[in-house]
Amino acid sequence: MIAPARTETLVIIGSGPAAWTAAIYAARANLDPVVYEGEPSREMIPGGQLMWTTDIDNFPGFPEGVDGQGLMDRMKQQAVRFGTRVESENIASVDFSQRPFVLRPSWSEPIAAKAVIVATGARAIWLDVPNEARLAQTGGGVSACAVCDGALPFFRDKVLAVVGGGDSAMEEATYLTKFAREVVIIHRRDAFRASKVMADRALNHPKIRVEWHSQVTEVIGDDEITGVRLRDTRTGEERTLEVGGLFVAIGHTPNTAFLDGQLATTQAGYIETPTSWRTETSVEGVFAAGDVIDEYYRQAITSAGSGCMAALEAERWLAHHEA
Repeated sequence: MIAPARTETLVIIGSGPAAWTAAIYAARANLDPVVYEGEPSREMIPGGQLMWTTDIDNFPGFPEGVDGQGLMDRMKQQAVRFGTRVESENIASVDFSQRPFVLRPSWSEPIAAKAVIVATGARAIWLDVPNEARLAQTGGGVSACAVCDGALPFFRDKVLAVVGGGDSAMEEATYLTKFAREVVIIHRRDAFRASKVMADRALNHPKIRVEWHSQVTEVIGDDEITGVRLRDTRTGEERTLEVGGLFVAIGHTPNTAFLDGQLATTQAGYIETPTSWRTETSVEGVFAAGDVIDEYYRQAITSAGSGCMAALEAERWLAHHEA
């Protein structure tokens, strides 16, 4: 086994609002944090899910709005200004059974850490159909978060489609009725898996209709979405549905595989924080923040808030445990 190349006081894993907020607070507390911001991949890029968002109108302090990439860049710059060091690679594996903890980056030598904040977020599960990723990345009318994007002028007074059959899909569809001319829920079966209360609320809404037994096979549009191609799951027959926006609501996957089960998680894979309104995990000295612990709100502002909490808790823990 290769010995750690160096020992860090605090390592922050991730690069979304939670990670950069934690870094700002930790750096200002003279903890000399290092952030492992990750590497670009097909599913995720440094900066997290906001890098897929073109316009953000609900983050305080930006009355004219801000684009996702711009917000993440500003947060990173602020963290670096106070002395945060940044490594552009993933943490491939961890060993929380020894102290200091041992972290193994994807290609450089292992490092040791006295305390760790895990802020690796969660990624939306996409349909993986033609044109979906391109239009999601360019602001062409494809999104995985109605609360984040649904109120944007782009989506107002249009026919909007929501893909999914669970509670999240029902919530997104109902929320979008505030802005859309009509909301079409696309579901591959003949019944929702959502709770009866949520399903009834959507089914009884005058602005919502359902395309049952339907599966999206393609998103149609050059610069902006104009429709989706649907396949009947019973007959295989295909047809085109004209829509002005598509919201994919088939779930999220927390980015916790690299932990290899060393932290307690929920059934859905989100990191558990045993004490309410705290960020310490099942391993003392390891804290978690952002969407990796949050399967309910999933907002930039709540992620940033929990990043602040994690940094403050890490600072206090280190003050009592650092040799």
